[in-house]
Amino acid sequence: MGIYNYTFSFKGVYSEVPSNMAVNWIVYFVSLLPLLAVGTAFSGVFNATDRDVFTDDSLQVKLTQARATEPWKLLSSHSHPNLYFHQVDVLHLRQRSSTTHSHIFKVIRAAALTMLANVAFYTPPAKHAEFTSKWNEIYGNNLPPLALYCLLCPEDSSALQFLIRFMDRMAEYPDWKVTSAPNDEVPSAHSLTGFATAYDFIYSYLDGRRREVYLEKIRSETEELFDLSKHRGWGKQYLQNHQTTNILAVLIGAIVVGSHDGRESMIWKQVAVNYMEKTMFLLNHVVDGSLDEGVAYGSYTAKSITQYVFLAQRHFNMDNLQSNWLRGHFQFYYATMLPGFQRTVGIADSNYNWFYGPESQLVFLDTFVMRNGTGNWLAQQIRKHRPKDGPMGQSSAQRWATLHTEYIWYDSQLAPQPPHGFGKARMHIFSNWGVVTYGAGLPAAQGNTFVSFKSGKLGGRAVYDIVHDKPYSWVEGWNSFNPGHEHPDQNSFTFAPNGQVFVSEALYGPKHSYLNNVLVFGPSPTSQCNAPWEGQLGECGKWLRWGDAGVGDSRGEVIVASSHEDTMFVSGEAAAAYSPAMRLKSVYRALVLLDSQTLLVLDHVERWSDSPVKSLSAFFHNLDIDFKYVPFRFMDRYNGAMMDVWDAHYKMFWFDSRGHSPETRIQEAEQAAEFKKRWTQYVNVTFPVTGAVSRVAYVLHGPYAKVSGCRFVDDSKNGVRLSVTINNTEKIVSIATNYKDIGARMTYLGFGGHCKVEDRHQITRYGLGTRPIPRALDSSKQLFDFGFTVNVVAGVVLCVAIGFLTMQRKFYVCFSRLMRYALLSVLLLWIAELLFVSNSCDRLLCGVKWKVAGAKSEVDRQIPLPTVVITTLPGSGSEMLKHLFHNSSDFVYIRVPTEHVDVPETEFEFDSLVDACEWTRSDAAQGRFKMIQGWLHSLVYNTKLHLQNIQLAEGSRARQPPRVAAPAGDGKKRSRRREPASELKGKVRASLARDAEYVREMRRHVAEYPNARVVLNMRSGGWGLKLPFLQEVVGSSLRSIYLVRDPRAWIYLMVYNSKPSLYSLKNIPQHLSLIFKGDGCRAAAPEFDAIRGLLSGAEAKPVLVLAHLWLAHAAAVLRVSESLPDESHLRVRFEDVVKLPRETAESVHAFLGVPVSPAALNQLQFTTSTGLYNLMYEGDVSPASIDAWRQNMPPKDARLIEEVCGGVMARLGYTS
Repeated sequence: MGIYNYTFSFKGVYSEVPSNMAVNWIVYFVSLLPLLAVGTAFSGVFNATDRDVFTDDSLQVKLTQARATEPWKLLSSHSHPNLYFHQVDVLHLRQRSSTTHSHIFKVIRAAALTMLANVAFYTPPAKHAEFTSKWNEIYGNNLPPLALYCLLCPEDSSALQFLIRFMDRMAEYPDWKVTSAPNDEVPSAHSLTGFATAYDFIYSYLDGRRREVYLEKIRSETEELFDLSKHRGWGKQYLQNHQTTNILAVLIGAIVVGSHDGRESMIWKQVAVNYMEKTMFLLNHVVDGSLDEGVAYGSYTAKSITQYVFLAQRHFNMDNLQSNWLRGHFQFYYATMLPGFQRTVGIADSNYNWFYGPESQLVFLDTFVMRNGTGNWLAQQIRKHRPKDGPMGQSSAQRWATLHTEYIWYDSQLAPQPPHGFGKARMHIFSNWGVVTYGAGLPAAQGNTFVSFKSGKLGGRAVYDIVHDKPYSWVEGWNSFNPGHEHPDQNSFTFAPNGQVFVSEALYGPKHSYLNNVLVFGPSPTSQCNAPWEGQLGECGKWLRWGDAGVGDSRGEVIVASSHEDTMFVSGEAAAAYSPAMRLKSVYRALVLLDSQTLLVLDHVERWSDSPVKSLSAFFHNLDIDFKYVPFRFMDRYNGAMMDVWDAHYKMFWFDSRGHSPETRIQEAEQAAEFKKRWTQYVNVTFPVTGAVSRVAYVLHGPYAKVSGCRFVDDSKNGVRLSVTINNTEKIVSIATNYKDIGARMTYLGFGGHCKVEDRHQITRYGLGTRPIPRALDSSKQLFDFGFTVNVVAGVVLCVAIGFLTMQRKFYVCFSRLMRYALLSVLLLWIAELLFVSNSCDRLLCGVKWKVAGAKSEVDRQIPLPTVVITTLPGSGSEMLKHLFHNSSDFVYIRVPTEHVDVPETEFEFDSLVDACEWTRSDAAQGRFKMIQGWLHSLVYNTKLHLQNIQLAEGSRARQPPRVAAPAGDGKKRSRRREPASELKGKVRASLARDAEYVREMRRHVAEYPNARVVLNMRSGGWGLKLPFLQEVVGSSLRSIYLVRDPRAWIYLMVYNSKPSLYSLKNIPQHLSLIFKGDGCRAAAPEFDAIRGLLSGAEAKPVLVLAHLWLAHAAAVLRVSESLPDESHLRVRFEDVVKLPRETAESVHAFLGVPVSPAALNQLQFTTSTGLYNLMYEGDVSPASIDAWRQNMPPKDARLIEEVCGGVMARLGYTS
């Protein structure tokens, strides 16, 4: 279920522009659009309850009028240049060409001189038919850098004359279309963008006639493109390169025309901005900065987006620089780059790297978003290492297209510096895209290995969820998107040991599964090409057939991904990417990088009993024509393939769980790609599918690894265990294939993760860490050494004694005395050995293997599965943690209390805010609060039955479940205290129905995942003082998480964030007065005594009362937590959840002993960074919003809070 709370509503925006007299009316109304916007502003509602309730009917694109020159006001005809800079900036730009920007200017000058040296090639052809006969974006792309060169070097008259002849030729054409693609306006958009930009740059050099002719051409092309936006698919398909390219062209044309009293330009600008603001809004959902079309087309789209963001801020004062997508976009370039800075992952329709830039995009990100020099550094590395020619060189049509923006945006004050941690292989998870990379952004060197894995949802997670959850009325399902450039590639991977590509993607080409390193199956009743084989949904076309039935539901999922030292593990599920007719229950693939040279790939396929599938076939590609696969056999046992790279052998071999290793087919293929042919070769191996479960292993390794053995050790229901011997070291790899069942994983692996690798030196539990086998494990060798020494000494003594015995006459030694001393010495030595061994060994016949096994079992002891309890002070934001556990097969998330899940009544009354009563282990041991103990046991250990026994209220009023009388030992039972009416005002009647549906949802979840671990979010602050009691009741599996929040932010929420304040609305003084009644409480926390004094005196200031409340609660919880085992308690700061969601999620899951899934990580990042999630009473959550107290709280109140809470604040890491 998605979490969104905004929508767009545009009505009548795309209607035909009227002519003649009616145009005056439309101009009048359009002139009011900046004030009326296009709706009623971003709107959302706070949660009526703590459920995620969002409604949205309209979004307006607000065009702020904060500049001295009104953005929509018609500018004078002498305002050029104006697009990216003003005339007064030209002198500074020229000066920088020889100083700070000289490295970029050299490239611009080289581009201009290249064009001048080959005029015939770079000048548009004289005949219009020849111009339109081919893809002609090269001409529009080359205009801006050439025009900027002319502006920077006015003394170069030949360049200016060439540019003017260039533009004359473009202006003479009746249109800029391509006849072979009559419905594709992208070439025209490139021409319009380049022509209008060049016109703006060199306006002052043009004579009056050319100014008019060029302007009229810009006007007519912009109008035509604008009209087509109402009919073409790109006019409504977002996050696609055609849409951003064409709409940016309309906007640039409109801005230029608008500088010359072009009234129609105002509606062009408005519509273009509306389009692009929708794009930016949707991109804000993409928390990992990716684009589903891949790096190549992503650079294409990002080129237009960065230009739009700059132009929108410059001309309309619209700030998108805080975009969630922009903040993560740097990793889209850095974490997808193979060692050597030349090549990127080729996911989706791609070439070897980028179509446009990405130096311009990186400079933009550094200058306007990151401000740390890493963008400038990466841009320099790419330019330095980029091949000048060959398949990884830039296309002549695109190589210079972004030089002008790179030059304009470059900030020389940001010294280039590599990202933190550069030089060490790291894993990066694109949680929205469904891509995991390891070893990206490193220099080309031995040991710098790259691995990528793809298993994601069609369109990316955000788009897929928007299409299926339908949170926005203006999104028309898949009709609002176009994932045609995506491939059928779920569970695909690449491998480049030492930076040398061994297995690669097939890049841009027809959409066939066999071109994407994935499995295909046969026979299939729904095969549409390559019968009887069938791959993933959407294949068999030039573009992915995303409009076909069922393809819109196609998806893969990265199950888990983690790395430790120089190893990594990643796995994915892709059954939903295949036709349901094949009846595949699971298509699970796991990758284990055992070292920098060796990759183990496991395919686990389960099918239903009625599946027609009899065979599976795997593919491995390589596009490097110089390195060809040849057949290879491993130890004369397994078939494989080898690639010889200058006498360095890269090898792979395969076998299934039955030891079968079929021969390979090595084939070559040539397919259409862009406007050329691309060659690829691939290894194809086919295995029979005979049972319900089939498992196949593939081992791939580089030249610096000697693999001398590999076999299946175990092939059971819940997982597999393989032995791989690398460089004379045996590694045991255990993978849990029953990955949805945390209990099965625990049984098979000994912890709640998915994979572990063991050798004689260490055990790696992926997701938790690596533990070396202690030196103490070698004590058996010490035993052997000591025993050997003792026996040698005893032997020497006996030999000496015998020697003396044979020579007794010569030395006159008494025989009986000699023998007594010798035997006594030997006996003493053996006694000493026996004592040493008895103190060092707990087994009979101690030996090296026995001791190692015993010690290893200690290291590999089971990590118990957690029962999670979240405690906090209400208002601290514990609801945010829900997104780490909700919709996870590992957990079932339960809020307490709710309408249907409530704490039983006892002699002690729980307050919804807080109480001061401590419950201890002895309370549980002595049988106090038996109702609570029974309720907890039922909820934790019999969750399914507990949920089934809840009676769901169907009316407008809750039917309370029958109360069981408390035992006599529990004391007097009183009726539950009614909440004040003020606390009920904010509740809506639908809350009961929502809560009932929530219980049904939990029932379904527990039925599907019966071993899911319970997560209890105890929303009353009093539970933090009862953790020892909970520990005794629940047992050693209890893992408590205490969420704490900065007291200044918490008090700001309670006092200043709303009117009336929550302090008044919740009647906080009344809650606090009930703390000290003492009914049913044997021991009250002494930290709350100060509040008693405040309440007994005159009316206290709310800020002071709340400061003491926060102090008392935090100090008491910290004290109580000290009595708990270290491994059972974790303190988490709310601010870290919001500002450092990835790090916090990983630390929480490491504490629980269960690796975090990319899906949970994506959900938490979405919740904390997009501003699209609401906390009740607080509103939108974002890194900026949670610090609102810094600007809005009176300084004297902040100082008062610091004076009261300073000591505990410091312990929790909060500074003044």
